Amino acid sequence: MGQFLLDNIQSVYLLVFAIYLGFELISKVPSVLHTPLMSGANAISGVVLVGSILFIRSAEPGDYFALAVASVALIVAMINVVGGFAVTNRMLAMFKKKEVKK
Repeated sequence: MGQFLLDNIQSVYLLVFAIYLGFELISKVPSVLHTPLMSGANAISGVVLVGSILFIRSAEPGDYFALAVASVALIVAMINVVGGFAVTNRMLAMFKKKEVKK
């Protein structure tokens, strides 16, 4: 395990930095801007999906750490995309005119 960690130290640093940066950015956003932020997060998650697929394809078959990190990125980004579209759809439904029953 120690050798895998040393071989992929850049990936570990990037992961820790992305987690920290994401937490800091989201915690500073006022609640009024969370809805527009969700649309931007969906676009970013789409980029993460493509990046994780490319990362999985370029990883060596024996590099289990890189494959695990890319797989976690793929799963989390997919959850974020599906959840973001569900929330956006629900939000847009609030703006539709209600039908009047006759």
